[in-house]
Amino acid sequence: VTTAKDLAPYGIRVNAISPALIGPGFMWTRENELHAKSGSPYFSDDPEKVAAGKVNSVPMKRLGSIDEVVKSVAYLLSEDSSYTNAFNLVVDGGLSGGLH
Repeated sequence: VTTAKDLAPYGIRVNAISPALIGPGFMWTRENELHAKSGSPYFSDDPEKVAAGKVNSVPMKRLGSIDEVVKSVAYLLSEDSSYTNAFNLVVDGGLSGGLH
């Protein structure tokens, strides 16, 4: 927030994107494989069950797409967000429930 305030007088906006559970793809698959192999009591030892559990925890009941993240970045880069500063845009299908 300090950086956003310091740079604002120069017309520079500082924002962030926080995506979660984006897929499908290599990273999504690999993450689920690693969680399944971790021995953690929080994850099944079956990668498909791990993935299903994660998706089921998202209020929208689906993964986000790379395109949806790109569109969020495009919004923050556009003039449509010209008065947006010091903001973290969470792209997680409601998983975080608006908690920041």
